[in-house]
Amino acid sequence: MSKILDIEKIREDFPILKRTIEGKPLIYLDSAATSQTPRCVVEAIEKMYFETKANVHRGVHTLSQEATDKVEAAREHVRRYINASSIEEVIFTRGTTEAINLAASSLGDSFCNGDEIILSVMEHHANIIPWQLLQRRRRINLKVIPMNDRGELLLDEYEKLFSDNTRMVAIAHVSNVLGTVNPVKEMVAIAHKHGVPVLVDGAQAAPHMKIDVRDIDADFYAFSSHKMYGPTGVGVLYGKKKLLEVLPPYQGGGEMIKHVSFEKTTFADLPFKFEAGTPDYVDIAAFDTALSYIESIDIREIEAHEQYLCDMATRLLNEIPGMRIFGNAPHKSGVVSFLVGDIHHYDMGLLLDKLGIAVRTGHHCAQPLMTACGVEGMVRASFALYNTEEEVQHFVEAVARVAKMF
Repeated sequence: MSKILDIEKIREDFPILKRTIEGKPLIYLDSAATSQTPRCVVEAIEKMYFETKANVHRGVHTLSQEATDKVEAAREHVRRYINASSIEEVIFTRGTTEAINLAASSLGDSFCNGDEIILSVMEHHANIIPWQLLQRRRRINLKVIPMNDRGELLLDEYEKLFSDNTRMVAIAHVSNVLGTVNPVKEMVAIAHKHGVPVLVDGAQAAPHMKIDVRDIDADFYAFSSHKMYGPTGVGVLYGKKKLLEVLPPYQGGGEMIKHVSFEKTTFADLPFKFEAGTPDYVDIAAFDTALSYIESIDIREIEAHEQYLCDMATRLLNEIPGMRIFGNAPHKSGVVSFLVGDIHHYDMGLLLDKLGIAVRTGHHCAQPLMTACGVEGMVRASFALYNTEEEVQHFVEAVARVAKMF
């Protein structure tokens, strides 16, 4: 590596990493599901509850104004982090799942019989089911981009899916199972050539690489705090202002209105039109701290470190007899999904846990992808900025040890 992060110093920020599991030091390799949270973010939550707890955007008193300022500072920070044009394009949600549901529901009001939406075979359920629910209501059709044996989407086949009825493309930036980094900028350009908007699920990309929504030219981009060293229950939907302005609200209630009568309601300006009810302002403010934490280390150094660990793990795992690694695209993020021989993924995960190693097992909320790979589930190890070379070595040795038990 060109520069090695001060991992021991970083690990001091994450007290949970001092835990032991079954008498073994915890090796946490499930950050693709939920990353661990540094002390500064937890302290920000505590400080907010103890010093600045009051509802936002509604009060003239000092506490309400201070809480509002913190939420809006977080919104501006997100805008800078993803290079959005305006804070009006940053909508806070409860997570990537709600962000995609918001887009699907609001966009779906204009869809009708025979309209088509293009997805990919590697989508997370959160980017499949909202469109299927819309399919039931609006009788639209879903088309699926296939992939090759390396886990790369077939762009030639993708372009063939477009027709006069295509209304939307919804694709993952990074596969949560294969780690494949999809060429979303190129895919967006292809869609725009056909006059079709694109939603990008960035849940697995935003924690690991620099995101520039204007460079990608995404019409919508969704991601979550809890995968970015922040609190759970907070997500973001970025949308181009010109699109958000014409979309109807996803939910109704307080906060998202200008005037209400029993005859008619007029909605608030962006972004508040899409933020009905009391937001999770405590955790939104803490997400601001999480973004600062990432920036204090440098996302590019984090990406390089995670890629180094992923390459190391892949190389060493491939030395184990019977090893099958799924997802071998040249450009992939810090995820390794695998099976060994006929060992059930659940058995492997359970025995690794006995050795202090936390991995994910199952279908990873991507059952269509499992079907395409011809398996019911996989074991997934995912890396973050606090993982070490020694942990990777122990992990591989543990997998080899479990394999010999069978």
